[in-house]
Amino acid sequence: MSQCACPGFLTSTVGKKFIVALTSLLWVVFVFVHMSGNFLIFKGAEAYNRYSYALTSNPFIYAIEFLLVALLLTHAFVALSLKFRNWRANPKGYAVRPSAEKSSSFSSRTMAYTGPMILAFLIWHLATFKYGPTYTVTYDGLEMRDLFRLVSEKFQSSVYVVLYGVSLFFVWLHLQHGVKSLFQTLGINHPRYNSLLKTFSCIYAFVVSVGFLSQPIYIYFVRP
Repeated sequence: MSQCACPGFLTSTVGKKFIVALTSLLWVVFVFVHMSGNFLIFKGAEAYNRYSYALTSNPFIYAIEFLLVALLLTHAFVALSLKFRNWRANPKGYAVRPSAEKSSSFSSRTMAYTGPMILAFLIWHLATFKYGPTYTVTYDGLEMRDLFRLVSEKFQSSVYVVLYGVSLFFVWLHLQHGVKSLFQTLGINHPRYNSLLKTFSCIYAFVVSVGFLSQPIYIYFVRP
């Protein structure tokens, strides 16, 4: 009886790329859902706080958070191991960079740098909001965290808004190449619609980045 080839596959280059793509896909879905929920800030404090309360009071919240952290760390570790493997195989790089369609984009060449920047941003973001000051508010006799107040306070700072915008620039770069790559790795590619997938990746990265950025822009420039 032959042994299971699964461990060998997962440690191979192809297997590691598959892990990176799968973890990317799950985070791509989560990021879009999270961004969409943030739009409730335009509806007002109560809608935003009730949405936040519904999420944090979910009995499965800790399991979901653990899964997201595990996926993120797995993604980062495996992606960096692939990058180091490529560096070891070709430490001096290519003598002549390919041109035209075969050349790599700026976003693909900076994935190893934008990734850690995004991770640092996530830690900073969580420390500021999830573990930041706790204000409370009561709606219909139900007390909950006033996250709207905290968000409004932070985004009144021009420094915070600028740093948030710079961080989202890294997110835009990372997603632009990352989404396109996950389609290729999972086998969802074909010459007929590769250009469409590339366009979708660019649009997704733009929508997510601008969607998140709209929150601090709205608070800083529109709300009194």
